[in-house]
Amino acid sequence: MLAIICLPSTKKRLQKFRYGPGVFKIDWALSEPVPFTASDCRKAGTVHLGGTFNEIAATEKATFNGKIAENPFVLLAQQSLFDADRVPKGKQVLWGYCHVPNGSTVDMTNAVEQQIERFAPGFRDTIIDRHIINTAQFEAYNPNYIGGDINGGVLDLAQLYSRPILSVSPYRTPANGIYICSASTPPGGGVHGMCGFHAANAVLKDIK
Repeated sequence: MLAIICLPSTKKRLQKFRYGPGVFKIDWALSEPVPFTASDCRKAGTVHLGGTFNEIAATEKATFNGKIAENPFVLLAQQSLFDADRVPKGKQVLWGYCHVPNGSTVDMTNAVEQQIERFAPGFRDTIIDRHIINTAQFEAYNPNYIGGDINGGVLDLAQLYSRPILSVSPYRTPANGIYICSASTPPGGGVHGMCGFHAANAVLKDIK
């Protein structure tokens, strides 16, 4: 929509916006909790798996450069440990994702489960069923997830505040009365709601 109503100069600047890696997500139904060797991981709602700092940095850099990581950094959430209403008695659910190159539809199931197995031997034996979502399916679910990028664009120094373009108020659009408040505005993606907060403040300033 914005591309249609924008001035040619603004449209050109918007077209330079860079999207980041996509995600490959898996939801699992498990017969029991994940058998992590580290006891603290068995008590955590969210677990980040990646080995050493250097391993994580290398795999994330490779993904950002369009390569598939053999041992991906994996983010896991195991809320059913603390909310029994999510699962049948005695069972568990788990979801997790890894980064992949933007738009990649490579099946990362084995790589992700192998990484979990590395830190939780026997994990595969607990799997009852799984459901996967690749980057194309993410974008179909939410067109704002371009190429499976759930973070709303690359979040680096060049695009930290200049999202989607460098502007005094990035929440305003060239169309009067139309504002944006997605993760593609400062301060970017995350569970914080600050994009909407700042956009709402921009609206309030304009209607005073």
